[in-house]
Amino acid sequence: MLQTNYYILTGGPGMGKTVIIDALRHSGYTCVPETGRAVIREQVAAGGDALPWGNRSAFARRMFRQSVTDYDAHLGIQAPVFFDRGIPDITGYLQLCGLTVPPDMAAANHTLRYNPLVFIAPPWEDIFRNDRERKQSFEEAVATFDMMAGTYRSLGYRLSYLPETSVEERVAFILRSMLPG
Repeated sequence: MLQTNYYILTGGPGMGKTVIIDALRHSGYTCVPETGRAVIREQVAAGGDALPWGNRSAFARRMFRQSVTDYDAHLGIQAPVFFDRGIPDITGYLQLCGLTVPPDMAAANHTLRYNPLVFIAPPWEDIFRNDRERKQSFEEAVATFDMMAGTYRSLGYRLSYLPETSVEERVAFILRSMLPG
């Protein structure tokens, strides 16, 4: 099922995606937060191990379930919906970790489709920051970016690289890029 009004923001961690999603939300757009952060918070609070520094397969499985739920939950919306990462990001994550992509996840990449134009935040060391949930080094963030770019390209998506500029200008770039013609 192709949802041309579903737009993905992807890239490496710490490259400004969440700040852009927040700015779009404040501008009145429907936005879906990154599932990984929610899973991390839930698992830490519960003492679980479905974490990127614990059971990575279980972490990916939880992200996948939530991503499918988020995809389905917005089907009735005709206006643009922005996702802080999409289902293909989970495939990229598993590949980055050297783990097998389960058949149901691989199939979802082909059946639950987003707009063919995917916005990707390239590595930008000046804005990169770690926090309690983001523990990767800048080098790991670059490797994640490369994996996401390759994953989305292999699935037939067209990448639009976000400029290294202010949040407001990045949002304007995204909105201009969505216009037909």
